[in-house]
Amino acid sequence: MGKGAGRRRANATTGRVCPCGSGQAYADCCAPVHDGDAQAPTAEALMRSRFSAFALGDTGYLLRSWHSSTRPASLELDPGQRWTRLEIVETERGGLLDAAGTVTFHAHYRDTGKPGTLTEHSRFVREDGRWVYVDGDQT
Repeated sequence: MGKGAGRRRANATTGRVCPCGSGQAYADCCAPVHDGDAQAPTAEALMRSRFSAFALGDTGYLLRSWHSSTRPASLELDPGQRWTRLEIVETERGGLLDAAGTVTFHAHYRDTGKPGTLTEHSRFVREDGRWVYVDGDQT
């Protein structure tokens, strides 16, 4: 997705609360990261931006924020699944001065109208100076 498409998506969600659960407006929270105008400063911020990308269907950002060694060639999201809420359970390292970190979270969704929860312990590292998702263990 090019920057123009990202800006159209951000404009369409202006004033809406960010899906990541920060309580901020999307335009002030995850949109600048999705559009490439800013970088996620921590592993948790990257996790939040990735959840928002899942909620908004931004596969381009999801692929760009994946570590080069584990990134799939393509990504297709389930159109019947709607991501509704993110709960951060625990973060370990992943701060401004760290090179690696983990985030454990509960991602709530509705799949064809039925509620569900995905729990994952995700690993993040810095690649070329920016945080990227490596992989995770689902429980």
